[in-house]
Amino acid sequence: MEKAIEYRSLYAAALETAARAYAPYSKFRVGAALLLEDGTIVTGVNVENRSFGLTNCAERSAIYAAVSSGVRKFTAIAVATPDSDYPVSPCGACRQVLSEFMSPETPVVFGPDYKRAVHTTLGSLFPFDALHELADV
Repeated sequence: MEKAIEYRSLYAAALETAARAYAPYSKFRVGAALLLEDGTIVTGVNVENRSFGLTNCAERSAIYAAVSSGVRKFTAIAVATPDSDYPVSPCGACRQVLSEFMSPETPVVFGPDYKRAVHTTLGSLFPFDALHELADV
């Protein structure tokens, strides 16, 4: 599949998933879609809680769902933020979790719609990832 079409489809899955977000406090829905090596897409949404620190982002929800199913390798991620006026990138906590399972070259697409989406890589979002040496301990 051509990359532009692949990323458009991945973003569409994230956008569709965002409609299922649980965001009664912020009213800011987020959907994430992970592309697996075999072409399968795993999705996640943000799930808010009255105790804000217990809220979980869409990106981490998708990663945790995939890992719970036994998957640990991803080839791309798309993040849809339909309630924003501009592209909103993954937060710092999500960048850290994404870096646990993705290489710096992994494509990342994020935005309020595909037309205004940013196309980048995890390495561009998280350029100074310095914790991988811990896995060698």
